[in-house]
Amino acid sequence: MLVMDADRFGISQLHQLRGRIGRGQHPSLCLFASWSAPDSSAGRRLCAVAETLDGFALADLDLKERREGDVLGRNQSGKAITLRLLSLADHLEFIEAARDFCVRAYAEDRSNPGLGLLAARFTDTDRIEYLDKS
Repeated sequence: MLVMDADRFGISQLHQLRGRIGRGQHPSLCLFASWSAPDSSAGRRLCAVAETLDGFALADLDLKERREGDVLGRNQSGKAITLRLLSLADHLEFIEAARDFCVRAYAEDRSNPGLGLLAARFTDTDRIEYLDKS
C-alpha cells in the first residue's frame, strides 16, 4: 500500500491504514510518502508510526499531541480544552484522587451548602449528564 501525502493524516488514521494490509498469507508493505521534514509536526507523526506497531503507544502520543478536547462536554475537538492546567495523560492519578475525595465528601455531608455552590459553578446541564454516565 502506498499512502501519498501521508502528512495529511493523523497518527490513528495511519495506524489503521497500515493495519488493513498484511492479513493474508502473502507478505505486504505499507509506504507513507511525504515531503514533510522529519522535525516538523507531520514528520514526527510519520516517524512515530514507522517506529512502532503498538496502537496504545500511538494513541498515547496522539493524546499528548492533540490534547483531550472538551472531556466534560459533548465536543470532541482538541481545541475546546476544558482542562487548563491538567492533562489526562500526565495527571490521571491526581484527577482520580480528586474525584474520589469529592465523592467521599458528598457522601459524608450532602447538605453542605458549599458543595452545592461549588457544583453549580463548575457544571452545566450537558456536563451533569456526562458526569452521571461516568
